[in-house]
Amino acid sequence: MTEPKDLEAIATQVMQAARAKGADVAEVSLGQSWDLSVKVRLGNVELLEEAGSSGLALRVIRGDRVSTTSTTDFSEAGLLRCVEDALMLVELSEADPFAAPADPSQLAKGPFQDLELFDPQISSISATEAISRARDAEEVALSADPRLTLSEGATFGRTSSESVLVLSGGFVGRTRGSYASLVVTPVAEDEDGKRRRGHYWSAARHLLDLESPEQVGREAARRTLAKLGAKKVKTCTAPVIFDPDVSRSIIGAFAGCIMGGGIWRRSSYLLEREGTEVASPLVTMVDDPFIKRGPGSKVFDGEGLPTRRNVVVENGILRTYLCDCYSARKLGRASTGNAGRGGGSIGASTTNFILQPGSMSAAELLAATPTGLYVTEMMGMGFNPVTGDFSRGAAGFWIENGKLAFPVSEVTISSNLDTMLKSMDAIANDLTFKTSTAAPTFRVAAMTIAGT
Repeated sequence: MTEPKDLEAIATQVMQAARAKGADVAEVSLGQSWDLSVKVRLGNVELLEEAGSSGLALRVIRGDRVSTTSTTDFSEAGLLRCVEDALMLVELSEADPFAAPADPSQLAKGPFQDLELFDPQISSISATEAISRARDAEEVALSADPRLTLSEGATFGRTSSESVLVLSGGFVGRTRGSYASLVVTPVAEDEDGKRRRGHYWSAARHLLDLESPEQVGREAARRTLAKLGAKKVKTCTAPVIFDPDVSRSIIGAFAGCIMGGGIWRRSSYLLEREGTEVASPLVTMVDDPFIKRGPGSKVFDGEGLPTRRNVVVENGILRTYLCDCYSARKLGRASTGNAGRGGGSIGASTTNFILQPGSMSAAELLAATPTGLYVTEMMGMGFNPVTGDFSRGAAGFWIENGKLAFPVSEVTISSNLDTMLKSMDAIANDLTFKTSTAAPTFRVAAMTIAGT
């Protein structure tokens, strides 16, 4: 395999070859990335991986038939084989009247705005520096308290990538991106012999936005020590506050239910719910691809269409589903510019999916909660997108008189996502963008908490 040097030239060559051999439509996505990951445990290096990778995916359409192939062989023979395989497979595929590319007249046109998605400082981080950052963070965490004698390690990772999308409809788009993260997981031994594990992490597209190893280590230590003495609570129904590290997973579950693919397949509890109440009037959710340095930001989607800011839920009312061209055709509507492309396959996806923040601080929200559960961690995968039923293992803190009274573990929280969102009665202002799905601290008025 030869590494691609000019991504656009290679992608264009493959697209033209597919068209010359009989494809009505040819679409090529080609990308390469450079990754480094290190893990340090108790000061010793346990893992060091550094690698570069590249791959090309080809999607062809002939008539109403579609096929996709991919390759990591960029020799002339390897690229030709990729084209020939795609054209062979397209003859074997089933006809699909909804299979078609985006309308060429609607494709995005440059110049594109700079969303600051790439930081050269991240790609220049050496293995030595990565080890130093992980080691420093773990050392700060373990030195915070003598009860912190163990660790599951500290991991630093960074990635830089470059990709190009070339469509026979006349579109060429290039992207560059970077991302770095640092996580520390100290362990403390409790009085009952149980080991309490806590963690904290930071992530950003730009190195200057990443929290320092000292900040990450101190916060990881604080969170771990706070878990000492954790116990169950009696089974009850009470308000539940979700910390941002877990609130994003709830918003992410909702995001999965507003994708066009799930709607036309009738596998979402939000089917036929546009224009109706799906959440509290406090709730507004947007999909915003234009946030500078945002983890999911992009100026064009996987089909070459311009992205746009979509208001999905406005004051509790569901305004739209998110669609690529295929799901939009199935639903008799237009794409929302949300196509994601992976390995040649296309489907609707979010960009930066956000629960808009409220006006109160997280501390004010807590103080306004007489009793309840403050959730900082959830376990398991208990969500049914068809019915909305929700049940997850949880850990966190019991709230009494607006303060965290004692740590809680080994409980289960359950409800229905539709009910949870409609009973959301407070939203804080502590929104951060570690991942492409983001939500601040929020409170659900009542959930079933199963304990003793």
